[in-house]
Amino acid sequence: MATTPTLPNPSSFLDDLLPPEPNKGRDNDNKPREPNKVWKPKVRDPPEMPPDTEPQQDPETPDQEPEQDPEPPIPTDAIEPTPSGGEEETGDDSSASVSSALAAADLASTATGASGTERPFPAAKDLLHISFNQDYGCFAAGTKSGFRIFNCDPFREIFRRDLGPTATSSPDAAPPQDVIPGGGGGGVGVVEMLFRCNILALVGGGDAPHYPPNKVMIWDDHQSRCIGELSFKSPVRAVRLRRDRIIVILDTKVYVYNFADLKLVHHIETAPNPKGLCAVSQQPGSTVLVCPGAQKGQIRVEHYGARKTKFINAHSSRVACFALSQDGRLIATASTKGTLVRIFNAAEGNLLQEVRRGADRAEIYSLAFSNNLQYLAVSSDKGTIHVFNLKINVGLTTNDKPLPAPEPDVPHMSPSFSFIKGVLPKYFHSEWSVAQFRLHEGEQYIVAFGHEKNTVAVVGMDGSFYRCQFDPVNGGEMQQLECHNFLKPSDQP
Repeated sequence: MATTPTLPNPSSFLDDLLPPEPNKGRDNDNKPREPNKVWKPKVRDPPEMPPDTEPQQDPETPDQEPEQDPEPPIPTDAIEPTPSGGEEETGDDSSASVSSALAAADLASTATGASGTERPFPAAKDLLHISFNQDYGCFAAGTKSGFRIFNCDPFREIFRRDLGPTATSSPDAAPPQDVIPGGGGGGVGVVEMLFRCNILALVGGGDAPHYPPNKVMIWDDHQSRCIGELSFKSPVRAVRLRRDRIIVILDTKVYVYNFADLKLVHHIETAPNPKGLCAVSQQPGSTVLVCPGAQKGQIRVEHYGARKTKFINAHSSRVACFALSQDGRLIATASTKGTLVRIFNAAEGNLLQEVRRGADRAEIYSLAFSNNLQYLAVSSDKGTIHVFNLKINVGLTTNDKPLPAPEPDVPHMSPSFSFIKGVLPKYFHSEWSVAQFRLHEGEQYIVAFGHEKNTVAVVGMDGSFYRCQFDPVNGGEMQQLECHNFLKPSDQP
């Protein structure tokens, strides 16, 4: 009996692990494989199905015919780099990835940071998207003309792909199929890496998108072309990847697909989610997914291994940002007020710790856990990167005694200070960051922990990359180790 073609786990192009041994031109039936055909799943719009269901079979997925859709190519082990030329007041509300479509306004290139120093380079008007990969070793940039992949330590551009209109030999020749008719652009608004391998997920963006904004294109960089796509009725806000799952986030829906055959396995209804907030664990064998819940201030945690759904009422205001540790055990959340960050146990929903970014309202752009779960990094529109010390016994998070439910306007106070509750400022007894790195207020930055001990990497929508180091004992201002403009002046319009 013929089998449905499957996509094997993509292999890495930077890691030391070797890829699986490819089949020598033959399929599972030992018949010669047709050399010129590639895997291109026929995927249509997701079916309208009741939320929170896990169908046994996707009725909208057409039957695959092995004679016409052979096995996908097995990725090889390397890509040759292309040379680069007081929380929770009620009332109205005002990633690890950032899109320029969400920015409130463009900033002047002469703006200064908290230290009074001028920007080392002008704001990058060509940049549409920035995001780290799953292990924070690389970051991707989507631009108006394509996308680029960078290594963090040491910093270097790994490769770039320009997706603008391709010149044809004849004026009457048809444009490339991957270019939107009439669009003529190369804009990429979402670039999601899968660790360090050749498979990426792309979504068109900007004024002249290269792909329709309602499609997720599965890009194989070994072939420099798309090998599959997922189409939707509304714009795609974000994409998250695991080695076995593709998660697509729309305004009010989250779709979870099997990576091997692109079949729909789960459909979730959420509150309005224009930022595309979603996080998924990366530990093999255990999948935990976090997305906005149906109510304001609520997050939803899906434990697929345990077949359990947990709702956490994290804030009384809307959730503006959250992060999930790679092992799926801890969740950090921030609301639209942006003064407090709360850390929860993902399994039981217990509040484990609460830290304060500041007293003024701020927009939180990213949250990130360190690999050892000892630190949490936060970036916001205030221009300061904060690193907090996590006082959590990670080995006992499932049994930790939860903190009492926080009051909306008053953080936790020790018993010795309870008699003056409401007299002292709310932030008097708060847990503050152990280290800070000051950049330019109003600019969008995302932060992650570096592979070197006690280091953080910062990427900005102005085309900046910083790597700095913090002192876990004495704290204070971080030491800047390096600074680069990953969009060189010649690359900017």
